[in-house]
Amino acid sequence: MSPFRLLTDLVSHYGYPGLALLVGVEGFGVPAPGQTAIVLAAGYASHGRLSVVAVAATAFLAAVAGDSIGYLIGRYGGRRLVLRHGRRLRLNPDRFARLEAVMSRHGPKLVAAARFVDGLRQFNGVVAGTTGMPWRRFVAYNALGAAAWVGLWTTAGYLTGDHMRAVLVDLHRFGWYLIAGAVVLTLAYVGWRLARRRGGDAS
Repeated sequence: MSPFRLLTDLVSHYGYPGLALLVGVEGFGVPAPGQTAIVLAAGYASHGRLSVVAVAATAFLAAVAGDSIGYLIGRYGGRRLVLRHGRRLRLNPDRFARLEAVMSRHGPKLVAAARFVDGLRQFNGVVAGTTGMPWRRFVAYNALGAAAWVGLWTTAGYLTGDHMRAVLVDLHRFGWYLIAGAVVLTLAYVGWRLARRRGGDAS
């Protein structure tokens, strides 16, 4: 059995606890198919096996809790690790300071939007905590992004109903392409920001 099938089977076998586990651990960096789990659970709800309201509530609470754990990991350990070992990842103190500046200016928008991007979603809370975003601001915008994300995929899963399996196959098939695209867009954005900053410093 593939790891993907093994993880999604947690929803079919254990229902809400399986859904909460997959969505929750994804929030602090564990590679789990949380998005797929929501679609799967909502599909079961369309057949009466689960309650769609309970699916949405479970996924929302798990998403917020998982990202909050990620935030605490970043807040109480991330900064120290970056300053000590960041050079290995080419994240020297100067670049980290720039990342902090970006998060200070655009952090709330990035926290809310990152929920929809594979790769960013898993480290959303860790980055926010590491860069020192205020807790209350993080929780508010994280909850906003989680509500929109859960609402979208719960609705999609519930409406697909009998076509649920085909949707899951497509999600799995194109998942890596979406991640690659997200990484490229993120790198392009960071490069653009750095180029603008250097241009401003030169003038």
